[in-house]
Amino acid sequence: MKFRINEQIRVPNVRVVGENIENPGVYATAEALRMARDLELDLVEISPQADPPVCRIIDLQKFLYQQKRKQKEMKNNSVKVVVKEIRFGPQTDDHDYQFKLKHAEKFLQEGSKVKAYVFFKGRSILFKEQGEILLLRFANDLEELAKVEQLPVLEGKRMIIMLAPKAPKKK
Repeated sequence: MKFRINEQIRVPNVRVVGENIENPGVYATAEALRMARDLELDLVEISPQADPPVCRIIDLQKFLYQQKRKQKEMKNNSVKVVVKEIRFGPQTDDHDYQFKLKHAEKFLQEGSKVKAYVFFKGRSILFKEQGEILLLRFANDLEELAKVEQLPVLEGKRMIIMLAPKAPKKK
């Protein structure tokens, strides 16, 4: 548990706040605990770094439930980045290239990032320039829908380029 409650609070004085407190202020910890027990609630340390630490008199289970709900809501509101991969060979045929280009367009319109790479097998690593030209052509063909996040980089036997969807233009 990341919050100290009731007897776990071992500082001499605490600042007590909350909706059901008539006069919030600094109290001795024992006095704040007595106030919480009188209301049949818990004393929960909210901000331990403050001087004196800030505590609330609240129902602990309700508070934990609200914290869990807030975290879940924040997680749902966060943007999930999806990266789709497209693989080429150094001598990819034009028909295959067009086919993969259409897939990339669809992925970018959905809002996914595209990671295109040329995979070099065996001695085909000699055609690094062809792979780079292919990836730059790919980025050039998609410039209406995407912006280049990472230019072609050789990582082992792969030459990788990252494309991110452009933000829709506001009128």
